[in-house]
Amino acid sequence: MNDEVARCGWAGPDQIYFDYHDTDWGVPEYDSRTLWEKLVLDGFQAGLSWITILKKRENFREAFQGFDPNIIASWGEEDVLRLLDNPGIIRHRGKIEATINNARVFQKIEQRVGFDNFLWNYVDGTPLQNNWSMLEQVPASTELSKQVSKDLRKEGFKFCGPTIVYAFMQATGLINDHLVGCHRHEAVKKLVRK
Repeated sequence: MNDEVARCGWAGPDQIYFDYHDTDWGVPEYDSRTLWEKLVLDGFQAGLSWITILKKRENFREAFQGFDPNIIASWGEEDVLRLLDNPGIIRHRGKIEATINNARVFQKIEQRVGFDNFLWNYVDGTPLQNNWSMLEQVPASTELSKQVSKDLRKEGFKFCGPTIVYAFMQATGLINDHLVGCHRHEAVKKLVRK
């Protein structure tokens, strides 16, 4: 582990956490399917620590067929029971059922406007840039995350409250919440789609 690098205070001490922070978190994501996967994982994280999800992420990908919403949308009770029996993931019936439901909702949004467009329109296609210097300044939710959450729920999504949505927006780079003293703040700031 390289403790000499300035990172956001939440990242660590596990190497998997450092790697996620340094290469994935906050990087603008424009792929609909990947955005959906990250929203699902943030939903599973509700009530748990992110490191729990991070350590199980590959198990989730395997159990959920690479997070292909077109496959998951066809699942039913038999698949719910199969997943509830899988110790490699979070075995929570409500979250599993929500994922199947959300795959169907994703399909409708994707067909209508594109899931990526649906989400990126909230920030006019350009990541919001925050300049927090301390973790204590970073909100758990904002008026924007409340609006996105409300709109997702109106579409039919489940497990997408304002706090989950804010964490998702941070993770997918719709918002740059790397602290200004973090080595990733400026690097992520430059990652704007041309």
